[in-house]
Amino acid sequence: QVQLVESGGGLVQAGGSLRLSCAASGRFFSVRDMGWSRQAPGKQRELVARITSVSTTNYADSVKGRFTISRDNAKNTVYLQMNSLKPEDTAVYYCNADLTMRSGTLHYRREYWGQGTQVTVSS
Repeated sequence: QVQLVESGGGLVQAGGSLRLSCAASGRFFSVRDMGWSRQAPGKQRELVARITSVSTTNYADSVKGRFTISRDNAKNTVYLQMNSLKPEDTAVYYCNADLTMRSGTLHYRREYWGQGTQVTVSS
């Protein structure tokens, strides 16, 4: 059983900061890419940031220069440091991990998602 457990969401004033964390636990062979997406009420889920196993990153244009994604491979954890938050950043934030699973000699990829954490930015 694999779980992604997120933490760090909350309510913050515009211009403030929050740091989200997401830890992967359970039985898997390795962690490949990890990322954060968000979904605001009435909108589609959108990719916020993604980081590869060798820490190559990419960001949505709307968060470039304000958000930083990082990871701790020893802890199978991905972080999202969010600075200069704006009311339009309000959303449920979801982490996801692209894992390599192993079954006997067979290796295969599978993607998992966390349960989501609410981020609310007040004006």
